[in-house]
Amino acid sequence: MGKIIIVGLGPADYDSLTIKTAKILKSAKCLILRTEKHPLINDLIKEGINFQSCDDIYETSEDFDEVYERISDRVIHLSKENSEIVYAVPGHPFTYEKSVQLIIEKSKGVAKIQLESALSFIDALSVALKVDLSSGIKIIDGLRMEEQKPDVNCANIITQVYNDYIASEVKLSLMDYYKDEQEICIIKGAGAKDLESIQWVELHEVDKIGKMDYLTSIYIPKVEKDKKYSSVDDLVTLIKVLRGENGCPWDKKQDHNTLKPYLIEECYEVIDAIDKNDTEAVVEELGDVLLQVLLHAQIGKEDGEFDLRDIATVLNNKLVNRHPHVFGSASVSDETGAKKSWEESKKEEKGIKRYSDILIDIPKAMPSLTRSYKIQEKAALAGFDWDDVTGAMNKVDEELTELKEVYKSSKIDRIIEETGDLLFSVVNVARFLKIQPELALNATIEKFINRFELMEEIALSLGKNLAIMTLHEMDMLWNKAKTHEITKNNKNSK
Repeated sequence: MGKIIIVGLGPADYDSLTIKTAKILKSAKCLILRTEKHPLINDLIKEGINFQSCDDIYETSEDFDEVYERISDRVIHLSKENSEIVYAVPGHPFTYEKSVQLIIEKSKGVAKIQLESALSFIDALSVALKVDLSSGIKIIDGLRMEEQKPDVNCANIITQVYNDYIASEVKLSLMDYYKDEQEICIIKGAGAKDLESIQWVELHEVDKIGKMDYLTSIYIPKVEKDKKYSSVDDLVTLIKVLRGENGCPWDKKQDHNTLKPYLIEECYEVIDAIDKNDTEAVVEELGDVLLQVLLHAQIGKEDGEFDLRDIATVLNNKLVNRHPHVFGSASVSDETGAKKSWEESKKEEKGIKRYSDILIDIPKAMPSLTRSYKIQEKAALAGFDWDDVTGAMNKVDEELTELKEVYKSSKIDRIIEETGDLLFSVVNVARFLKIQPELALNATIEKFINRFELMEEIALSLGKNLAIMTLHEMDMLWNKAKTHEITKNNKNSK
């Protein structure tokens, strides 16, 4: 079994190497560098140290994942041909060195691993900036800012800003969290005597500096004041303040029960904004819904019951568990299959064995049209359904006939029952047509209001008052309003 010695070259020149690492490099019979792009390469050459690099892999690979896989494979292969090899990486072996992790994983049973510590570029940066690392610093990969988010409540270091394009992308990402005028520091060649440079600029100027290279990082200090409130964490903090001792009297007074009507109200306002195709309103109203969630989370935290993290944990687990066709081995081919997969996962998760329990589980507080739709949808999963919409429409005719048979009688219970049956059967038709009955009825209500308003305007223009008009006269005006509306809609559709 061969031996792989993994060493760090530090962030700068030959003088930054540990004595032990310098000895290992000089005595190495097979030395592989991850890259020659490092300030001490000329020093290695001057010391007469022979090496080979993996830069050719960078030039022939499609992405960094492939680069690191191929580098680790090469190192493992060489370890089989040599009794001992040395693999050297810039900085510290465990600071942004994925190739090292892969080599460790692939070497099991193949080669022994010896790891040697080194000065990391983070150490060099802290010295160059005169910053105490214990004060709190978040390190972020400039190539992974969609996954790794900055934290304005502590200092941040953005690594791998190795060209002007990456600098521009980093700037755009940071602007989601910081103001354009935020002071940031561009550090190049930290720790290298002849290369180190530190330049403070405003965030919006980052990509105008130019000449970014593989030794470039960006430092953003903790924001002490004038924060750009933009994250969910900021919202959590604001809600805590509003509910705090010196907060808002109204917010402090609320509990889970008093907030119930507002949650329903805000959800309907989101739907209204979507119907109006008003993007700004959609963003605002979704924010109001999120506010309700955060208020409930803060109240739960104050009561020692739950907090936002608990809510997120439950939701994450639910999404994974109920999508075995995405995160597991289950397979579906269409939307229907996905819904069945979801329901089966839900039944297993909640220990539901009867289809009836699924129907009972649908909240009674839900609007009756929506609840009817969902109950019919769940029953259909058990196979209790019409073959097509024709059967559902025939049922509407049947229920209407039964209502006609009793509506003139004094049997109020039967009238209520048959009216409910008729509504339930109409919802079934809507379901077959893939129409949400609640939304359809709301659209009709809006149409009725608009048409009634137009009818009244026509009446007033004729010097008439609806209150003293006959039903026949109003019906004539209604038809005029309807014709006007149709004409207007036709013009708008052209």
